[in-house]
Amino acid sequence: MAILREQVLHVAQLARLALTDEEVERFTRQLGAILDAVGKVAELDLADVEPTAHPLDLVNVWRADEPRPSLAADDALANAPAREQGAFRVPPRRA
Repeated sequence: MAILREQVLHVAQLARLALTDEEVERFTRQLGAILDAVGKVAELDLADVEPTAHPLDLVNVWRADEPRPSLAADDALANAPAREQGAFRVPPRRA
C-alpha cells in the first residue's frame, strides 16, 4: 500500500512538523514500507487465532504501593518560573 507525498505533508502539518523535502521523501518511503508490512499481516488467515494483547503471559512486577513521605512543596516548586498560592502558576488557556 503506497502513501502519497501529500498525505505525508498533511500528517506533518497536523503534527506541526516542518519537514525538508528530503525528510518528506524519506518518510514517504518509510511509511510506505510500514503500510506494506501491515498489508501482509492483513492477508493472513487468522480465523482460528485467539485475540491477545501480548504474545507472552505477563505478570505485573510492580512494587507494593506503600505510603511514604513525598517531596516538600517548596522543593517541588523550586524551579517553577512562577508560583501562586503554593502551586505552579500557568498562563490562562486561550480560546
